[in-house]
Amino acid sequence: MTLIPEIKPNQSVELLKELHILTRDGKLNQDSRRKLKQVYHLFHFIEPLLNEVLIEKAAVTLADHGAGKSYLGFILYDLFFKARDTGHIYGIETRETLVAKSQELAGKLGFERMSFLNLSVEDSIHSSELPGQIDVVTALHACNTATDDAIKFALHKKAKFIVLVPCCQAEVSSVLNKHKNQSFGKTPLSEIWRHPIHSREFGSHLTNVLRCLLLESHGYQVTATELVGWEHSMKNELIIARRMNKPRKDAQQRLEAILSELNLNELHGRFVY
Repeated sequence: MTLIPEIKPNQSVELLKELHILTRDGKLNQDSRRKLKQVYHLFHFIEPLLNEVLIEKAAVTLADHGAGKSYLGFILYDLFFKARDTGHIYGIETRETLVAKSQELAGKLGFERMSFLNLSVEDSIHSSELPGQIDVVTALHACNTATDDAIKFALHKKAKFIVLVPCCQAEVSSVLNKHKNQSFGKTPLSEIWRHPIHSREFGSHLTNVLRCLLLESHGYQVTATELVGWEHSMKNELIIARRMNKPRKDAQQRLEAILSELNLNELHGRFVY
């Protein structure tokens, strides 16, 4: 087969076909090329974090929350875990059919150190099928509040690193709209989300700001950046958090002040704990 430049030399072509990134005859279409580029870019950010964990311990554990079809988990295993004798990836997903398909594919490819669990966020936190501590937690395009579920899980598991690419963030926007008339009388800042398009964009941006503050309040050092160029995806923000065990009290204070100022107090329990 002719090598495709976009595919890494040590990447399993069979895996890419099973994930429908490659066609059956080994071709790569434009949509798949875009998807592969996103996952490879994310691997570029995650690989040094995995190596850093291995400096301190013999094996690394990674949990992919809201795993979906587990594109990320399979490619991480193929490019990093497969060449090592230790380490484990856990894919956590609430849709049972997707979990079953991932289990079947892992068995077919011989990816023995991959587990796929049909669990809610609360169940995943307390499940005996997962270790008490997870080194790295990822969530790739986990829609709406699923990213917040991944954060909650990661905090309970005392993850050393958290890597998030949020998606479809509607909750904050809906609360902004719900209290829009009341907010007009409370603060001139309500002009920021008066128009529906601004409400959607501002709500999405604000959601990630609140997430960063939450992580900082729990002792994480946070970096927010782009995953790939905007021409490839509009769902493009990448949040990487490193556990430093130095909680920032002012981060929680600022978070609570923002919720109050923007009339979002009903979201207090989601972002402050």
